[in-house]
Parts: sequence; structure tokens; C-alpha cells
Amino acid sequence: MSPLPRLRIPPQDPSRAPKLTSLRYSSSLDQGLAILGCFSAERPVLGIADLSELLGMGRSSAHRYATTLVELGYLEQGSSRKYRLAGRVSDLGMTVLETTGLRAAARPHLEELRARTGYTVGIGLLDGTEAVYADHLASHRHGQVMTGPTIRAGVRLPAHCTSIGKALLASLPEEERENIFAESTRRRMTPHTVTKKKRLRAQLKAIAERGFAVSDQELHPGARSLAVPVRDATKVVAAVNLSVYQSEVEVGKLIERFYPLVGATAEKVSLALGYVPPEIGLPADTATNLEDDLSV
Repeated sequence: MSPLPRLRIPPQDPSRAPKLTSLRYSSSLDQGLAILGCFSAERPVLGIADLSELLGMGRSSAHRYATTLVELGYLEQGSSRKYRLAGRVSDLGMTVLETTGLRAAARPHLEELRARTGYTVGIGLLDGTEAVYADHLASHRHGQVMTGPTIRAGVRLPAHCTSIGKALLASLPEEERENIFAESTRRRMTPHTVTKKKRLRAQLKAIAERGFAVSDQELHPGARSLAVPVRDATKVVAAVNLSVYQSEVEVGKLIERFYPLVGATAEKVSLALGYVPPEIGLPADTATNLEDDLSV
């Protein structure tokens, strides 16, 4: 088994970096939060040896911090003696999502999109190597309940294999995107998952040019989704997606039938967040060109 990559801490703005000698700075809190930061969709379960290796921390220290976090409800320990994030972390995450105003702005438009299509819809953000669902409305259609990972508001999924993640990665400056690539293991979730950097870069370039992303069975067999970025007054902040399951809708039909509706929903949410759109039209041959992009 290959060793886990040491976590790289992103550079801070020097004017805001904490002074480690300051009496107001708590190194213990810093280490405890670092423990929580080790867990991700790609690393949902970790042992003491894993935490020690990721952070360059002694095992006794890692064990002490992890035990404290279990007692406080931020971690839970399974029968294997390994740890995973617990309910209080989800509570904090949902509080953050509620206070951003994104869910409130998006919910009526997501409900309209689900009512018009009958399929599962959602909106998500990018947080490092992960796509985080801010809201998720499941389909009521028969056969559209995915048997894979349970998806709901607050759930984190690897960004490289989800339509929301791809749409948001494509919107980033190149340097920021490359930093995320360096942090991500780009785990192969299905035989269709794109994991090679060269191919993923080509996909993201095509996504940035056409304005939407598709995940074709990359997260779970039989699941396809399409996502369109959402903007506020200055930048891309989220993405709206629509998902189909059991290969009921092929990629070309997914785009032809639902891109206009998902795009319109993303624009409505964007307008609610203060975005002012330019006067442009949508490409006429979008569905035809995508087949070539997916095979890059």
C-alpha cells in the first residue's frame, strides 16, 4: 500500500497569518482543526497512523487530539478503531450553507426544475478537492433512486468525477486548479472515471468553452449528470445540476433535453445573487460537439 501524501498547507496572506508567538494563538486548536481537515470524500476513514503520516504529527499527539474530537462529537470511531467525521461537523457545515444565502436563493428554482423534468436536481460549491451539495432534491420517478453513495445537502463528493465539480474546476484560474490537482488523489470511482491529469485538463478546457459539464457514469455506474455554473456579481460561486440514473437518458439526449432548462435555472439563481448577464446566445450544436469532448 503506497504511503498517503503529506498534506500541503496553502500559502496564507502574510498580513493575515497568525503570529505563532502571540498569546492569542492556540496551537492546540490549530492541530485539532488540522485533524478534521484530513478527512475528505477521498479519505472518509482514517486511522491514527494515517493522521500521523498526513500531518507529520507524532502518533501519541494524533491519538490525543482524535480522542478529544470523539468526546466533543466531531469524530466517531468504528469497530476497526479508525475514525470518520461525526454529526457535529455536518451541523456546522449546514449552518455555513444556510448563512451564505445560496440555498434560499436557489430552492424555488430547483423545485421548479425538478417539477418540470421529474429528475434529481441540486446545487453545489467547490471546497478544495471536493464538491459540496448546498441543496439536493431527489427525483420522484420510479427507478431514479441511486443505489450508490447517499447524496443530500451537505454531502461531499470528489470534484474530479462529478458534473458540479467539473463545472467549478473549469471556472478556476489555472494556478488554483493545478494546486487542487496536486492535492487530489483523483480516485477511480468507476471504469469511466477520468483520472489522468492530461485528459482531465482537456475536458475542463472544453467545459470552460461551452459553459456546462457532464459526468457520464464517472461517480456511479448508470448515473449521468449535467451541471451549469452559477455566478454572483463578480465570479462563479456554485453550479446547478440535474442527474439521471440507470442510463435512462443517453448523453446526447441529456444535453439536448435538459441543458436549456438547467442553464435557465442557473441563470435565475445567478440573477438572484446579483449577476448581470451579457447579451449572448447558446451554441446551436452543443450536444453534437460534446461526444468528442468526452472522448478526449
